Amino acid sequence: METPSGSGDRGTILVVDDDPNVCELVALYLAQEGFRVECIHDGAEALARARSHPPDLIILDLMLPSLDGLEVCRELRKEHQTPIIMLTARGDDVDRILGLEMGADDYVPKPFNPRELTARVKAVLRRTRASEGQQAQERETLRFPGLVIDQTGRVVHVGGREVQLTPKEFDLLWHLASHEERTFTRPQLLEYVWGFEYFGDDRTVDVHIKRLRRKIEPDGHPYRYIQTVWGVGYKFKVEEV
Repeated sequence: METPSGSGDRGTILVVDDDPNVCELVALYLAQEGFRVECIHDGAEALARARSHPPDLIILDLMLPSLDGLEVCRELRKEHQTPIIMLTARGDDVDRILGLEMGADDYVPKPFNPRELTARVKAVLRRTRASEGQQAQERETLRFPGLVIDQTGRVVHVGGREVQLTPKEFDLLWHLASHEERTFTRPQLLEYVWGFEYFGDDRTVDVHIKRLRRKIEPDGHPYRYIQTVWGVGYKFKVEEV
């Protein structure tokens, strides 16, 4: 079940809980804060969904059918660093410690105040995005086959030849390339590249992607670097030529 977000899109949250009432309540509060929310009630299904379409954050119940929350967390941490907040009705500290050791970023016991959970979601995302931003700044030059992106000089070379990008084209390329193989929706790219103050629509992203492809993709290989994820958005992934 997917719940439409409120005004603005602050990211996608996957809520995994076998209680539909809990999912509906959490989704309502998060949607009011501008998040896009998807609810799943089964551990194995949640794992498959998180692998195929990684969300920005996962709210994960400990007790789930087919695959419990600890196992879902353990498997995800082998492949992704998606932030995870664990929920449980248990009061045992052992469960909390196990969840954190498996890689959970935070832990909220049931019953919980949905406003507090929403605040925890915002706090975890702030920490994660600040860390990602710092890591991206530390990687001042990104090098890929046939493509070099220099953040300090804001210069891009394709096949050894410098290409001229507009400021927003460069920012868009840097954001995608510094999160290689991560899929971003158009609203997410508007938020990260243009900022909350921008009031344009999703077509702005499509136009800039089209211009970027014209400038950086080699002849005969129009989708070597920037891939379209149909029905979702875009990602940076280098294809062999």
